[in-house]
Amino acid sequence: MSSIYQHFRPEEKEFIDQVLEWKRESAEMYAPKLTDFLDPREQEIVRAVVGTQDESAVAFFGGTVHSERKRAYICPAYFTPEDKDFEIALYEVSYPDKFVSISHPHVLGSLMGLGLRRGKFGDILTDGKRFQFLAAEEVGSYIELNFNQVGKTPVTLNKVSFDQAFIQEEEWREASTTVSSLRLDAILSAFTKQSRQKVQALIKGGLVKVNWKQVENPAFECTEGDVFSVRGAGRAKLLTIEGKTKKEKWRIILGIIK
Repeated sequence: MSSIYQHFRPEEKEFIDQVLEWKRESAEMYAPKLTDFLDPREQEIVRAVVGTQDESAVAFFGGTVHSERKRAYICPAYFTPEDKDFEIALYEVSYPDKFVSISHPHVLGSLMGLGLRRGKFGDILTDGKRFQFLAAEEVGSYIELNFNQVGKTPVTLNKVSFDQAFIQEEEWREASTTVSSLRLDAILSAFTKQSRQKVQALIKGGLVKVNWKQVENPAFECTEGDVFSVRGAGRAKLLTIEGKTKKEKWRIILGIIK
């Protein structure tokens, strides 16, 4: 098992243990295991741990082609799940948009206010004005009964089919730059074009996520594949670490959301 852990960060051990348990349950009972919605980093871990080398396989689906958050379906390798096996519902939020406006954080905040785990919800989609969200079917009736306002705005929910989902496609642009170290504050300073001091304040203030988890340590060591989210500044990904320059700086390539 140690060979699995060495490929990931120490703080990811607990989730790896959870995935190993899911895999064991599925294999021993010859039955599929459907998880909650997972962020892309968690999906990466599940894919690596379950693998395709033995009797187990894993498939992912989040409701749409471009879904970021997806449920994992761990099952015997001979089985190929269909979309319906992932038990996902798509809801459209209706509200008086001529008189009020709501935003992605408002919708997420109201969903979390229902007392359910974040894992019960997938992506929140928008066409700029209207909103939709994906949710686990097992909590559907509870959501339909209790989700009746966003902030102070009264809303109603309509269950719609996946082919009515708003298309959310992110475009990344590449940017080559140099940084003095691979610390989080150095990388984010290059990404946001702000001073290390300002970036450190953002990190310590809880406004930064790495791989969808809040990180408050400016000295956090970054590696290829890490995805950064900075409140108010958007998202970036550390695509490549190209090595050191003659002046001992790290040359990196960032992917930045357009």
